[in-house]
Amino acid sequence: MTLEPFQIKIGQDRLDLLGERLRSAVWADEAAGGEGWGYGVPGGYLRDLVRYWRDEYDWQDHEAAMNRWPHVRGEIDGVTVHALYERGSGPAPLPLVLSHGWPWTFWDFAKVIEPLAHPERFGGDPDDAFDVVVPSLPGSVFSAPSPSGVGWRRTAGLWVNLMAELGYERFGAHGGDSGAFVTAQLAHEFADRLIGAHLTYPALLGADTASLRREDFAPDEVGYFDARRSPQANLTHFLTHTLEPQTLAWAMQDSPVGLAAWMVQRRQAWSDCDGEVERRFSRDELITSFALYWLTGTVGGSLRFYADSFRLPWTASHDRQPALEAPTGIAVFPRELTHVPRALAEQHANLVHWTRMPGGGHFAPAEEPGLLVDDLRAFFRPLRELDRAR
Repeated sequence: MTLEPFQIKIGQDRLDLLGERLRSAVWADEAAGGEGWGYGVPGGYLRDLVRYWRDEYDWQDHEAAMNRWPHVRGEIDGVTVHALYERGSGPAPLPLVLSHGWPWTFWDFAKVIEPLAHPERFGGDPDDAFDVVVPSLPGSVFSAPSPSGVGWRRTAGLWVNLMAELGYERFGAHGGDSGAFVTAQLAHEFADRLIGAHLTYPALLGADTASLRREDFAPDEVGYFDARRSPQANLTHFLTHTLEPQTLAWAMQDSPVGLAAWMVQRRQAWSDCDGEVERRFSRDELITSFALYWLTGTVGGSLRFYADSFRLPWTASHDRQPALEAPTGIAVFPRELTHVPRALAEQHANLVHWTRMPGGGHFAPAEEPGLLVDDLRAFFRPLRELDRAR
């Protein structure tokens, strides 16, 4: 392992190339009256977003904000891994690894890093502090390039070794989207290393969630089933990324406008924004996520993570039950892509914490950072005491 301090620095030549691509974009035709989102991202919105990216957005400002935090980068088990790493204050910070998904990046956790690491700065209890570790998924952004075969199963093992390299034999874990599957695999395969696993996406390994029916939900849960998103909201990107990631990568890495369209569609469809994506994400936040992938040349790696994760069915590492052995907490955000009955979660996980949130969607740390911080603190408080008593 070769973890070393790392500073983000995108070269001016790369930024100049991006500017050229944005200025010379070739726009597709559009059906008359197609300004709504029914056919995908409308041209009027996308043109204005790209204009802002080209003329007003300042990458250096956001690069400086990222570099406010310490980072490490190095090779672990043959895979390049980057992580933001902020040591917490307080008497005994609990080590916590936060795993993102797609089209997230590590920077989707920007609003929760300081409150988690330094609660006293926000009127909180220093005893709730965490040592916060936010890696980039293999193949994404600064964790690139990545060899084939590195999906969420193998990533769980990488995170164990990453945390050990940072000095932690036991730690907590949280994740959403693909990061929820990484966290669930940690709770399954490496339960002895985990203080607790906290999820915002119900990644119940081995559970049949595809055939859930309305009657499977308790009376006070059926609203989640009734409000579920159509399968097409999930399948468009999932099938393409899993079956043809490289084909799509050529187009999106070549065109930052195409990349912006593909990614902003997911932000608009999957967040709790009532169809207005900028109710949840500022333009700068949206563009920074696009820029991180395009400037680092890692669009392909981020898409291949799907293929390396989901082409083969999950297989258990052991036959002990429940599959998620480590103490597990699930935060239920109402506009998440998938919901499960609490009874199913209790069957497949060592469920000790279940919170139904008043708002928020698929991008919990960016949409509702305060709710997520509060829930992480509440989930880990009793687990800290149990871990000290080991």
